[in-house]
Amino acid sequence: MILRARIVLPVSRSPIENGAVCLEGGVIREVGRWSEMAGDAPAVDLGEVILLPGLVNSHCHLDYTDMAGQITPLRSFADWVKSITTLKAGWSYTEFAQSWVNGARMLLRNGVTTVADIEAVPELLPDAWEATPLRVHSFLEMTGVKSRRQPKLILDEAIATLERLRHDRSRGGLSPHAPYSTMPELLRLSAAAARERGWRLTTHVAESIQEFEMFVHGRGEMFDWLARNERDMADCGRGTPVQHLETHGLLADNLLAIHVNYLGAGDAELLARQGVSVVHCPRSHTYFQHQPFPYAELARAGVNICLGTDSLASVTRRRGEAMELNMLAEMKAFAAKEPGVAPETILRLATVNGARALGVEGHVGELVAGAAADLIAIPYGGADADADAAVIHHAGAVAASMIDGQWAIEPPAA
Repeated sequence: MILRARIVLPVSRSPIENGAVCLEGGVIREVGRWSEMAGDAPAVDLGEVILLPGLVNSHCHLDYTDMAGQITPLRSFADWVKSITTLKAGWSYTEFAQSWVNGARMLLRNGVTTVADIEAVPELLPDAWEATPLRVHSFLEMTGVKSRRQPKLILDEAIATLERLRHDRSRGGLSPHAPYSTMPELLRLSAAAARERGWRLTTHVAESIQEFEMFVHGRGEMFDWLARNERDMADCGRGTPVQHLETHGLLADNLLAIHVNYLGAGDAELLARQGVSVVHCPRSHTYFQHQPFPYAELARAGVNICLGTDSLASVTRRRGEAMELNMLAEMKAFAAKEPGVAPETILRLATVNGARALGVEGHVGELVAGAAADLIAIPYGGADADADAAVIHHAGAVAASMIDGQWAIEPPAA
């Protein structure tokens, strides 16, 4: 099949006016100008659209989707953690399952084809994977502070679950939740297990000022709350949250470090040196009213920075706007906070950089020969030089979506 579009936007190279993409067996064979595309394959003219790679959502909580608007912004991050923990405790399996599916549908219609999802209810898998055409990287969430369960037992159960799962499009990984909610032994064991098996690893880190104060100074609201809950606080007062992860062996090129809103001296360089990817969630960042995200510092150090949606439990409800998991909205929010960052750079945060973080660079996140045929189309009739900005500021659902060479959302012309 050959797909023709007003503009083809490969991401890893300049836009192609009156471009085309040749597909065969779910794989991209050629990307170029429509006039130069040879072959007898059937052609589909998508018309006045931008054809680009499907977006990569590098951090999401699909099973929290239906919690949208249920937690109003609170005084502190610790209060929000308490609220969502209570809310989750009252949910049934059916509610989590429906929430997961609803979130996947939102991502699909808003241009995502690959998502890194934190899975709090592993029993949903693999049925949830079968319920969506998305490529899903499911990271099994592990904590253990409140339950008092042994770290090795927690990890062994997660490994056993992952090793039972088989799927053509989707795969699993490990997610020790955060350094404040996960004891050092579980961090060390998870890092070793992921390296041994070639798995990706993800954790929330340096998300709040309370977490930063807890680890750097051994005091503060989060410190006091967790101490009251009998967490062993001996690992606090010894350095930044990022340094804490380094101490326990997590910093490596298979780690997706989520949020990283608060950095100490040398943290950005340490992350870059170890090849860690950092995932920023702009709308969640605004919801919690964090200090400005240290994008410039991380970028100067050479860190691979990606974007994610987080969950709808931490997105502000705005009058007249639907609450949706939407990577287009995340790019737009990032652009508003970082007006000096070029649109083409922002688009890379939501495509090729996310693919790199997940270890699938060259397979998804760009239109290049040999990559999977994961593409989306966005209506557009303007100049090729403005295509990146048009994608970032697009409002509404995509015109078409293809995953692995199959239409997930069929275009009118198909």
